[in-house]
Amino acid sequence: MPDAVEQYPDLLTDQLREMILIREFETRVSSLFEGNELPGFVHLYIGQEAVAVGACSAIEDDDYITSTHRGHGHSIAKGLDPSRMMAELFGKETGYCSGKSGSMHIADVDRGMLGANGIVGAGPSLAVGAGLSIQQRDRDNVCLSFFGEGAMAEGPVHESMNLAGVRDLPVVFVCENNQYGEMTPAEKQHHVEGFASRGETYGMQTETVDGMVVQEVYESTNAAVERARNGEGPSLLVCETYRYRGHYEGDPMTYRTEEELQGWQKRDPIEALEASLLDSGDLTEDDVEQMRESAATRIDEAVEFARESDYPDPGTAFEGVYTEVI
Repeated sequence: MPDAVEQYPDLLTDQLREMILIREFETRVSSLFEGNELPGFVHLYIGQEAVAVGACSAIEDDDYITSTHRGHGHSIAKGLDPSRMMAELFGKETGYCSGKSGSMHIADVDRGMLGANGIVGAGPSLAVGAGLSIQQRDRDNVCLSFFGEGAMAEGPVHESMNLAGVRDLPVVFVCENNQYGEMTPAEKQHHVEGFASRGETYGMQTETVDGMVVQEVYESTNAAVERARNGEGPSLLVCETYRYRGHYEGDPMTYRTEEELQGWQKRDPIEALEASLLDSGDLTEDDVEQMRESAATRIDEAVEFARESDYPDPGTAFEGVYTEVI
């Protein structure tokens, strides 16, 4: 970690700021949901911030990502506006999808965010489509595809990795192993030791990464992205991480122990990076406090924007269902 701090302190400072913003957004969403202000369900990303921020730091604005039902962190890391995201969670017309998508389907194609997805394992197929489009248009973009370890049991994920490998598509598959598929431990879902063998089966470069350390995620993703841009095909990154909250808000979490949770929280990605930057002298306690205050203010503004926005006109319910064929 000290070597990384010496190598790119400014980048790590930006990554810390981004992780703090995601944590603040998700913490506030939890409170709003508990207060019955948000319709539907929410699945929070607290604890996994280093994966989204580390991976998205390695791509450009015009690159693409696909996401999951736990997509708020990916969205913010890709540069989406927290105010429009919050409005979408409130079901307001100023949201990214005019209030029609809610938490699990936020998308901003113009920003390269091809959508959160309520279908487990659906994102990789979209990423392969994006990768094929990039290849056919002779562009040098890449697409990151985030999915959980539970999705590793889904057929479309394997079909997607196989096709990406066969066609040498510029896709980086980012498996976030947060240890539980809904309420089931990973070892009870999969008869393998880890998940690296899944990528190797399809002939792609594969790496298991400490998903609680943002600089490790960044460096591994950066190398995979460079290979993809150079026409060397897809990669699989297996990021070992942990979600602090339940599968969904309201999940009683009877399937894990408090000791297990606390053990992972001792390796909190935000606290670890903060400590490194303080130790190196690149940040002061005042700097960190200012980051936290700025994040809180930004989310205050997002909540106010969402509350003051109008609900969509019922007459627009069928708008945006289809698109014109070009």
